[in-house]
Amino acid sequence: MAKKSKGNRIQIILECTEHKNSGMPGTSRYVTQKNRKNTPDRLELKKYNPILKRMTLHREIK
Repeated sequence: MAKKSKGNRIQIILECTEHKNSGMPGTSRYVTQKNRKNTPDRLELKKYNPILKRMTLHREIK
């Protein structure tokens, strides 16, 4: 069963912006958590994209 969320921590998905615009098949996504009280805005992180084989900008989609 799923655990009920009691705090400010929520699960988010980060998706690669460069890969999305390139039109190549597949996606580069990371699942992580953030504290919505400390960072209410959408998160942007530089993460490694294994398909493009370099560091790219990943933005929060959910």
